Amino acid sequence: MDKLRILVLNQDFPPMGGGASPVSYELAKGYVKLGHKVDVVTMHFKGLPYFEKKDGINIHRVKCMRSKKEITHPWELLSYIRSAKKFLRNYLKSNNYNICHCHFIIPTGIIALWLKKKYNLPYIITAHGSDVPGYNPDRFKLMHKFTSRMLRNICDNAKAIISPSKFLANLIKENINYYKIKVIPNGINPKEFIPKNKNKIILSTGKLIQRKGFQYLIQAVSDKDLGWEIHICGYGPYRRELENLSKDSKTKVVFHGFLNNKSNEYKFLLESASIYSLVSLKENASISLLEAMSAGCAVITSDVSGCPETVHNAGISIEPENIGVLRKTIKNLIGHPILINKYGKMARKKVSEDFNWEKIIKEYEGVLR
Repeated sequence: MDKLRILVLNQDFPPMGGGASPVSYELAKGYVKLGHKVDVVTMHFKGLPYFEKKDGINIHRVKCMRSKKEITHPWELLSYIRSAKKFLRNYLKSNNYNICHCHFIIPTGIIALWLKKKYNLPYIITAHGSDVPGYNPDRFKLMHKFTSRMLRNICDNAKAIISPSKFLANLIKENINYYKIKVIPNGINPKEFIPKNKNKIILSTGKLIQRKGFQYLIQAVSDKDLGWEIHICGYGPYRRELENLSKDSKTKVVFHGFLNNKSNEYKFLLESASIYSLVSLKENASISLLEAMSAGCAVITSDVSGCPETVHNAGISIEPENIGVLRKTIKNLIGHPILINKYGKMARKKVSEDFNWEKIIKEYEGVLR
């Protein structure tokens, strides 16, 4: 079978960005393992090389405005679009591709559409959430007032649109247009997180913002000392409020701040936690949930958006914001260690069978062709 020359576009690529960053990296690495040539064009950030080769991937970082590793602002994305176009105009004089894989409908879809019109390069899109109107109105609500025609034009011209969840696919259909969308979930390497001896720890991770539901977890355990510890990993503007809330908790609450999910500290904490909680108001296809499931945690999550698609019956899905139900669920689990073990084994099995990167990358390869 002919090998492909693949151009990958994503403003976020490790060590920058959130959940879409490691997803695009794992896919690119998987394409290389299958024998394809992969070039990534992403944003530069201070201290990083403008070019490096990692795991066989050619990573080109273009000069642009970016003030933080973890997040970008609309004006910074505009600088990336301009710089990426300038770089590709020169690079395509001596390099060519069979297909472009862009992550996010915007901003990368703007570049991909330009490449199709100017160089006749077909492209596929993986949507990730914030690029879809209605997903995260707190962040891009103003911007999306002006993007409807652009979003439709980008999607109209794509060879394929991929969503990591049915939830996000439906949001695209409702807010952009009724496209035929292929759902391919995010994946994980089951060998990356392996269950260890479990401690009396309930872990919750992610960006510390209101919609993630950390406040409900703290309130659910505040009424009495459960003899367990709550551990929270993450950064974000909601941390001070969460810390103030935890002062009244009779159950111990520990804040770790940001921990790289590749670090030994994070791995040990997740692999030794018995219960993982992510009762978020809105979630697409959470990598954090997959990591917790792989680590053999009994998972408690929301029964809305993309969360139930990930856990199915291998975890417990509850109504978000319902502190009483969350409290009851936690107390039921910690009172029945056999139940914790059962859910942990089911979660581990689910990840290995349905979310293995090798399987998912081959599915993507079929779309690229």
